[in-house]
Amino acid sequence: MDELLTAAPAEGTAGGARTEEAYRPAADALRTYRMVAALWIRSTMTYRASFALTLASSFCVTFFDFVVILLMFGQVRGLGGFSFAEVAFLYGTTGTAFGIADLTLGSLQRMGRRIRDGSLDVFLLRPAPLLAQVAADAFALRRLGRVLQGLMVLVWSLVLLRDEVAWSWGRALMVPWTVVCGAVIFMAVMVLGASALFWLQDAAEVTNSFTYGGNTLLQYPPTVFAQDLVKGVVFVVPLAFVNWLPALYVLGRPAPPGVPSWAAFASPLVALVCCGAAGLAWRAGVRSYRSTGS
Repeated sequence: MDELLTAAPAEGTAGGARTEEAYRPAADALRTYRMVAALWIRSTMTYRASFALTLASSFCVTFFDFVVILLMFGQVRGLGGFSFAEVAFLYGTTGTAFGIADLTLGSLQRMGRRIRDGSLDVFLLRPAPLLAQVAADAFALRRLGRVLQGLMVLVWSLVLLRDEVAWSWGRALMVPWTVVCGAVIFMAVMVLGASALFWLQDAAEVTNSFTYGGNTLLQYPPTVFAQDLVKGVVFVVPLAFVNWLPALYVLGRPAPPGVPSWAAFASPLVALVCCGAAGLAWRAGVRSYRSTGS
């Protein structure tokens, strides 16, 4: 009995050490990202007036997308059976989610250029996680304007929908959950796109079509698109889980034909699967890298 009592703490200690070892890479990546991003933020805030102007310009440029919707509803009362408040809700959820992802991982767009000119080798020589370094390098705080603009439209849409939607705790909690899961899905798609650039170095615009293009697609109701396209962003590239499916639940509308109603609650699972696929793709891309020209 004394031997068992003595061995038990040792086993627990070993298990704790293994657990700590398993979480260490993620902790290192977060610490690296935070340190590199903080350096760029400090550099940006050195010129506060310039930062304020770039932040305002980023806010205004993204707001023009919503101006198109405003002009459209100046001529019509509905779009695909959706009211202005409902379309604004779609715009706000995807705009905020994409803004968070773009603010966090927007620097991955430079991957193709880094691979072509060999500057990625500099990051590989540093004793820090590669993805965290590349994602935080040239951290652009001005992208916060996109987040603020999307959040402003989202809050406005919720005010307009206060009497149109039969609110419950489930629907209310689904709103922030949609934004969080949508941001994670967009981040995973960005990492997948950056991973593809290890083999397709000049395909940055193709990968952007799934991120920036997907954000634009999700700003409008699924009812205005062909059913094949809707099924494609549900079962192939699961962008519909960013906001379409959970937003339909919040708005009290049925799921698209051929899509089960429970899919509205599957965004966390889809986000987890996308993150796993992105991690595997990134590791495969890094292993295939052979410096410039590879």
